[in-house]
Amino acid sequence: MRMTRESAPEELTWNLADLYADQAAWEAALAEVEGMLPDLQAYRGKLGEGALTVAECLQAQETLHVKLVRVSTYARLQQAQDGTNSEFQANSARVGDLISTVNSGLAFIRSELLRMPDGLLERFLEEEPALGVYRKSLLDLLRTKPYALSPDTEAAIAALGEVLGSPYTVYQRSKLSDMTFAPVKDGAGAEKPVSFALFEADYEESPDTVLRRAAFESFTQTLTAYRHTIAAAYATEVKKQTVLSRLRGYPSVTHMLLEPQEVEQEIYENVLHTIRIELAPAMRRFAKLKERVLGLDRIRFSDLKAPLDPGFSPPVTIEEAGRLLKDALAVMGTEYSDIIHSALTERWVDYADNIGKSTGAFCSSPYGAHSYVLLTWTNTMRSAFFLAHELGHAGHFMLAARTQRYVNARSSMFFIEAPSTLNELLLARHIVRQSEDPRLKRWVLLQLMNTYYHNFVTHLLEADMQRRVYEAAELGTPLTAAKLTALKEAVLREFWGDAVELDPGAGLTWMRQPHYYMGLYPYTYAAGLTVSTQVAAMIEAEGQPAVDRWLRVLKAGGTRSPLELTQLAGVDMSGPAAIRSAVGHVSSIVEELERMF
Repeated sequence: MRMTRESAPEELTWNLADLYADQAAWEAALAEVEGMLPDLQAYRGKLGEGALTVAECLQAQETLHVKLVRVSTYARLQQAQDGTNSEFQANSARVGDLISTVNSGLAFIRSELLRMPDGLLERFLEEEPALGVYRKSLLDLLRTKPYALSPDTEAAIAALGEVLGSPYTVYQRSKLSDMTFAPVKDGAGAEKPVSFALFEADYEESPDTVLRRAAFESFTQTLTAYRHTIAAAYATEVKKQTVLSRLRGYPSVTHMLLEPQEVEQEIYENVLHTIRIELAPAMRRFAKLKERVLGLDRIRFSDLKAPLDPGFSPPVTIEEAGRLLKDALAVMGTEYSDIIHSALTERWVDYADNIGKSTGAFCSSPYGAHSYVLLTWTNTMRSAFFLAHELGHAGHFMLAARTQRYVNARSSMFFIEAPSTLNELLLARHIVRQSEDPRLKRWVLLQLMNTYYHNFVTHLLEADMQRRVYEAAELGTPLTAAKLTALKEAVLREFWGDAVELDPGAGLTWMRQPHYYMGLYPYTYAAGLTVSTQVAAMIEAEGQPAVDRWLRVLKAGGTRSPLELTQLAGVDMSGPAAIRSAVGHVSSIVEELERMF
């Protein structure tokens, strides 16, 4: 039986008291944010009066947003730790209401700035030094001027924020609070419970083929029961994006979703096309290698994460993983290492596997507080790699927040997965250096393949699915459960060819990930890993100079565009060359594994 949240050992849970001591303190902070709104709204109609007025308004808005982020993070982390808790659900709903109120109440700021005569805001930037910190965000805003709607329309859209976010809420509630899965039997006949977390973190990577396939069947049976509900939620999300893109006059929904990332469509398509086409042959060979080594008559989709060397998977405790990570990341220097130490010793991380907990792993970093990491610990080295990944986000966000103001702390989504995946690569390098055991080195290569599979295959194919979904939506095609499942099956068949047999239900895996509700996020995993692959090679070849460049990039936060950040790190992402290099690196790992097995 999985434990309840109340029975989870404290040392396996994060400490939300670092944000607010208790519910009463959170309530007071919520009221404080609400109370700040009228003072800000006093600027309505006055932003054209002068540069100083704009600066004062933006400073007040920034202060409010910092407090709002902290308040909302607290409620959303509560919801993530136990989605079945009615108080947490209520807190999350209250935060949603507050965010909608704030966004609606402050929509005039964006509208008034965009309605200024051409050249006036630029003149204000030159006149008022206090506006300097807002330069990039203001110039980015001006680039959206052709797509701005009337102030009343913008305010209405902002007021509907919680409603427009309901598809994701419905998805998460269904997944975390309602879905149950039939128990299955393993190869020895023992009954095993199935949950989202157990399937994703344990069973799909099990060496027991009977358990692995039975768990996949149980998993997809439940997905089947919810397919129409989740399809309706996702179709509504897509409809929202396509309608907004048309209302604003964008050439396509893709253009609209890429704009805040500061990425041209050509670069997005470079990532998708290059990896989808050029990586497929190597991954098909990798699948066939698993088929041969595991003695399978035919490898199935449900077998793709089966371990190639299950006999060499020593258990790793949280404490052992912590020591390993500290050693592996020591190359990053004292300041970075201190952040990692704090994360591991001061309860920044939630490891517990309890009923109602959000699946997968994430890092949340409210400005002005420390980061929080959620994952489900399974006493495997794979968990250590997940931890390394999420602490990569924490290290990045903490360094950026220490160096930059709130308005400039967050880098583009395009870049966001580079710091996290670099930590995985540094961990792998460290493990290899620690030992001369050839079997251990082979095992590390397999862990690297897990990392590349996760980012270059799982998330890249999600991105390909997204691309097809948006194309279908813009053509007016109804996005039913059957249509979405058919699209996902087509994505999988085209990538895997005849090398992999698709289990019944494989096409339902579009229901697994929340990323479809986060704009064009999935492809950025592949973009980030492309960057980190190059940076890891530079650190190996150059040492400290490459580390110093990377730390400057992390501290830059959102002060530069993503391509400027990668260029500062020494990686050119303007064309496909870096992507091809990363694909070649994966192919070389597959070739080495073929020789080893």
